[in-house]
Amino acid sequence: MATKKMSKVMRGAWILSLGGLVAKILSAVYRVPFQNMVGDTGFYAYQQIYPLYGIGMTFALSGFPVYVSKQVAQARDPLAQTEVAHRALVLMAWIGLGMFAVLELGADLIARAMADAGLAPIIRSVGLMFLTMPVLSTARGYFQGTFDMSKTAISQVVEQLIRVGVILLAAWYAVQHAWGPYKMATWAMTGAFFGGLGATLIVLPAYLKATAGRRAKPTPWREYGHLLDRFVKEGGSIALFSALLILLQLVDSFTVTRGLIAQGMVPEAARALKGVYDRGQPLVQLGLVVATSLSTTLLPSLSRSVARGHWAAFKQTARQLIRFNFGLSLAAAAGLIALMPSVNRLLFGDTVLTKTLRVYTLCIVLVALINAFNAVLQSLNRFRYTSYGLVAGLVVKVLANPFLTVRYGAFGAAVATVLSLTVITVLLYIQLPHSLQGVDPRWFNLRLMLVVGPMSEAVHLVAVHMQPQNRVETLWVFIVAVPLGVVLFVILGAIFHLYTVREVLAIPYGRKFMKWWQHRFGKDTHAIR
Repeated sequence: MATKKMSKVMRGAWILSLGGLVAKILSAVYRVPFQNMVGDTGFYAYQQIYPLYGIGMTFALSGFPVYVSKQVAQARDPLAQTEVAHRALVLMAWIGLGMFAVLELGADLIARAMADAGLAPIIRSVGLMFLTMPVLSTARGYFQGTFDMSKTAISQVVEQLIRVGVILLAAWYAVQHAWGPYKMATWAMTGAFFGGLGATLIVLPAYLKATAGRRAKPTPWREYGHLLDRFVKEGGSIALFSALLILLQLVDSFTVTRGLIAQGMVPEAARALKGVYDRGQPLVQLGLVVATSLSTTLLPSLSRSVARGHWAAFKQTARQLIRFNFGLSLAAAAGLIALMPSVNRLLFGDTVLTKTLRVYTLCIVLVALINAFNAVLQSLNRFRYTSYGLVAGLVVKVLANPFLTVRYGAFGAAVATVLSLTVITVLLYIQLPHSLQGVDPRWFNLRLMLVVGPMSEAVHLVAVHMQPQNRVETLWVFIVAVPLGVVLFVILGAIFHLYTVREVLAIPYGRKFMKWWQHRFGKDTHAIR
């Protein structure tokens, strides 16, 4: 019975991870054609307000559902589960309505704080999303708590498909009818509301059916204060780390355009340049999808090892998680940096701010490490230390961004982001168990440098040799360089024994790769130990 339940949990974790991966890919990819249609100023208008959507979305997907699922899973019977969900729905309704009111009534004030009064209608548009949050996040949390992950996963994908469809449709229509960037962005942001509505239609009927016939007891109002306190402490930490990059982008929304204007740029030019700077965000998102998609398969094993007290297995899994995140993120970042002029031209049509985007790409490595360290610490219930690290990093960003932007422009803002993430990475590393610190007996970092160094240099030489001058020629660079980089990473990784056999077998298709390697190079597998 226990084995069957664990199998259901593991299968559910896979389904939820897959749904989240598809949603992340959709969320990152659509911004490339969107920017191509609306230009840098249109992209700026959308990206300035995107962090407000992103924060709400993170709480609806990560923070509140995780908290609710934990409470539902601990409930003693189905009626108690329904009561937990009912209290969560009431609490989330007040939070959602409060956020909606703040954005609707405070839109003009927020827009002025961002140094652009024209952003107010876009802020009001994104506020509509918070009306869908209560039912959506509560239902997702309930189903996750009963180990039915499929409904959450399907709702995530449906939500992103509708949102992305509305955004691209609004961009196309705006181009056809010569809309201004602010009107276009206002309609594009309604995609968040319609996506949330579509996702609600997926989970609400199933939730009503699952809880039919169970009448929840009235809850005293003072109990909701206790629930809010627990949500902030438990769900808030998870949500804030999920929204880490979005929070840093929010600081950029309030400071970069203002800093560029203070530097002497006219407002229109400053807004367009901020739109170019924002190109870094989808690049980092795509890099993180590549870097962390494999490591998500290890998270259930990490939690299970802690729950069972298997500390040797926990240490082994934690090391695997950190190595996968660090290795793949460094490879992704190095490849993007080596190809950055070509990446910029192929995706966005020019090579403006290439140096700045190269610096911003370093976020891939830092965020991947932060995600790994945070997963280890939270599996040990060290929520307080992770929150302290996050707050310290945000303080660094808030203090450094205005000064560096005024002095060095968009490049300074990118440096401030990297500096902030470095502070968080170091503070979280210090809090790791001592067994995961110090010198790695396998010298993994040295092996990684021996793999990534030649790989990135080879990719860079291809781009330099081919010297693309337009998008078609740049596409050919990618057709040659990207497969070359992947093949070199795999071959050099095997030659320098980057990952152990056990680590290779832990990833999807790892066993098939082992069989291929044995067939190609003989029975002995020492080359990837």
